[in-house]
Amino acid sequence: MAFDDSTLTTISPVDQSEVVSRQYPSSNAHLDHVIASAHAAHRAWRTVPLTDRIALVHKAVDHLASRALELGPELTAQMGRPARYTAAEFATYKDRAVWLLNQAEAALKDQSVDQGRPEGIKRVIRRAPVGVCLLVGAWNFPYMIQVNALIPALVAGNSVLLKPSPQTPLVAERIQQSFEAVGFPEGLVQTLHLNPTQMDYLVAHPLIPFISFTGSVANGKRVEKTAALASAQEGYKGGFKVVGLELGGKDAAYVRKDSDPAYAAENIVDGAMFNSGQSCCGIERVYVHESLYDQFVEEVVKVVKGYKLGDPREQETTLGPVVSLRSAATIREHIAEAVSKGATALIDESAFPLAKEGTTYVAPQVLVNVDHSMKVMSEETFGPVMGIMKVKDDAEALELINDSPYGLTASIWTKDEQAYAALVDDIDAGTVFMNRCDYLDPALPWTGFKDSGRGISLSRYGYDAVTKAKSLHIRPL
Repeated sequence: MAFDDSTLTTISPVDQSEVVSRQYPSSNAHLDHVIASAHAAHRAWRTVPLTDRIALVHKAVDHLASRALELGPELTAQMGRPARYTAAEFATYKDRAVWLLNQAEAALKDQSVDQGRPEGIKRVIRRAPVGVCLLVGAWNFPYMIQVNALIPALVAGNSVLLKPSPQTPLVAERIQQSFEAVGFPEGLVQTLHLNPTQMDYLVAHPLIPFISFTGSVANGKRVEKTAALASAQEGYKGGFKVVGLELGGKDAAYVRKDSDPAYAAENIVDGAMFNSGQSCCGIERVYVHESLYDQFVEEVVKVVKGYKLGDPREQETTLGPVVSLRSAATIREHIAEAVSKGATALIDESAFPLAKEGTTYVAPQVLVNVDHSMKVMSEETFGPVMGIMKVKDDAEALELINDSPYGLTASIWTKDEQAYAALVDDIDAGTVFMNRCDYLDPALPWTGFKDSGRGISLSRYGYDAVTKAKSLHIRPL
């Protein structure tokens, strides 16, 4: 992607061609008008009965899902997802949305707490919408990520402003089109393409009480700081803002001595390489008990060599380009730095002829003889690379898993559920898997520890972020 103060241009990682160009809003006055219209839409929408809101959102979700075959190539062009996998993006968008819709009445209905109180006293807890929600999406799973906050926000009675990643600008536009196609009120779902200064303006705006941001740690901190400074200003009328942050990860897998090394290898490689390793919860570092180490590494190399790096528009391609030339350069730099410090690369890049310096096509790589002094084991690489370390026991694995500024997910590969239970509470991560990885279950809260963010999306608790608890204490005369 490329942008200046007035224009956004999205560059395809597939062939470096221009995908789309968009003009940024011309002035803050224009943004004020958009926000005012969203606020007015929210005020009217919140009076619509909950069952009617649920039904209309359901129609919009179905409308977008029905366009999967049409929109798949567009998604590939924007961010490089292999064509064979794009349908799953839209299927998961729908599955998550439907699950959240099915939880809406239980999460949002008035809750009576009158048990045991004097006769005649009524006490009710009500979930009230917060207002205009700014939802800032990411490019790596753009439909799937966007749905996490979008559905609860709208069903709860809020309006939403969709700010997509500059790499996938068309995603928010397609979502907005689906809501408009099924008869959503004007102003309730709007798309804004913003440069960084305009983004700051919206985050600080007094009519935007809630911001959901998915992206890098650096930009997440910028959002957090901008929101806090705005709320702290003398005379500011917007109140204190709520900011939900889903940021980076350096997710770990631990293969215990009682694990099945072939099963673990197949699934961990998928968790590391799917989407060219560009997943916040993808596996980037692996710790293996010394008794299984050699067998596990052998199985991993076997699986990785089966990938086909190629043009993502071709159905046989299982590994596409990474998102940008800059990203490719960072991945290669992490690998080179590790090798210079003593790591061994197990994959011969010549087996992937499309992978060349100066391109977005990066060969999958497996590194051994690594340690935490290397960027590939400590910083977010966000590419098709995994480092593998040998450990002697659970205690050493636990220490290494937690030796990271990130804490999004971790996974334990074992046949012993009691061993998993003994470890799980000491792992500093928002999700701890057993025998799976790189997966979001809509029934479970999606949250992170440390620099991986804060706040919750998904599950019924995802509705709490986009609502305020209001207490009704009623004593009839």
